[in-house]
Amino acid sequence: MEHRQLGRSGFSVPVLSLGTGTFGGKGGLAGWGSSDAAEATRLVDICLEHGVTMFDSADIYSGGASEEVLGAAIRGRRDKLLISTKATFRSGEDANAVGSSRFHLTRAVEAALKRLGTDHIDLFQLHGYDAKTPPEEVLSTLDALIRAGKIGYIGVSNFSGWHLMKALAVADRYGLPRFVANQTYYSLVGRDYEWELLPLGLDQGVGAVVWSPLGWGRLTGKIRRGKPLPEVSRLHTTADFGPPVADEYLFAVVDALDRVAKEVGKTVPQVALNWLLQRPTVSTVVIGARNEQQLKDNLGAIGWNLTPEQVKLLDKASATTPAYPYWHQRQFKERNPFPTRI
Repeated sequence: MEHRQLGRSGFSVPVLSLGTGTFGGKGGLAGWGSSDAAEATRLVDICLEHGVTMFDSADIYSGGASEEVLGAAIRGRRDKLLISTKATFRSGEDANAVGSSRFHLTRAVEAALKRLGTDHIDLFQLHGYDAKTPPEEVLSTLDALIRAGKIGYIGVSNFSGWHLMKALAVADRYGLPRFVANQTYYSLVGRDYEWELLPLGLDQGVGAVVWSPLGWGRLTGKIRRGKPLPEVSRLHTTADFGPPVADEYLFAVVDALDRVAKEVGKTVPQVALNWLLQRPTVSTVVIGARNEQQLKDNLGAIGWNLTPEQVKLLDKASATTPAYPYWHQRQFKERNPFPTRI
């Protein structure tokens, strides 16, 4: 298993991590999966056998059940793996049970530690941007949690570029910990990350922790031109929660993936994941699996690389016109290279 530095930090992570949104299976996430402790333990076993040593969760996944199931699955081997989890979104009815305030983050971390059955979280991420809490309060709270040994490294998720850059500026100004991870949506059918957040990551040393690398389940190889959505697909229940993708655009990308998959003797999702692993700033890709078969197939994305020609084919098939001002900045490549396609 290849390991990479997480942003501009000394912390190494495996290039593949396992997302545990399928653990627990309660509420709106039941459509993702519903692994109980026994099944989750088997998935963790397979991951560790293949060097996948980081597991990602969040306090809102199945109302905390995901963290509880993960905690049960790793019991007795905490020293062999890394845990990343997230908090910010509403976790209760109380007025303060939401956001990135000192009140909420402190209690969210304590609750996560209890559910996970551990005394520390290796990577703790803000699940969303809280415009009502000053960044000084957020970062000083995270600093205190780091000093207490309850969390190791910090990151964000679902921030815009200016949200993240403002936080980094505050960290530098007051000597507070910097965010070294950005858990971000990125896939061959979701390349918005490249226009602002990727250049920021390169400049500021923030590593990408990629979520939904198969485009919200659209790049599994089961969806093709002229072929209806399979009866068994999470898209039946979760499509409205994810980013929309136009059918013709999706089919063009899948056509290119099919062509490359035949050339390299790999599956469509393996090719889609391998493409991501060659993108700048990507530290780890969070894969999901409802069963052993899906997990083992995703593990086949490593140990080989697409050729430059194959990458160009996939780049072309998935290219879109960027939002302003990035389409305009592409015309000034001589002095402004970052907003162009990487």
